[in-house]
Amino acid sequence: MSQPEDLTAVHRRIDELVQRVADLEQTVDRLKEAVPVAPSRPEPQGRPEVVTIPDAPYNAALWTDSDDEGLGLRNRRAP
Repeated sequence: MSQPEDLTAVHRRIDELVQRVADLEQTVDRLKEAVPVAPSRPEPQGRPEVVTIPDAPYNAALWTDSDDEGLGLRNRRAP
């Protein structure tokens, strides 16, 4: 291809791209109208609540009959 033909092809591709973007924008606008928008959550006022975590060890009874993640049951060998 010669340089003028290349330039013409580039212009044609740009025109196609502009048209496709315009079509996409119209589609998005139609979808926005068709789909109800969920109400946004209100922004919290002031500072967030601070939760204090004690330094004392947890009660061992909380972990009774629990599985060790990825290791299987307690007091048993892993496969």
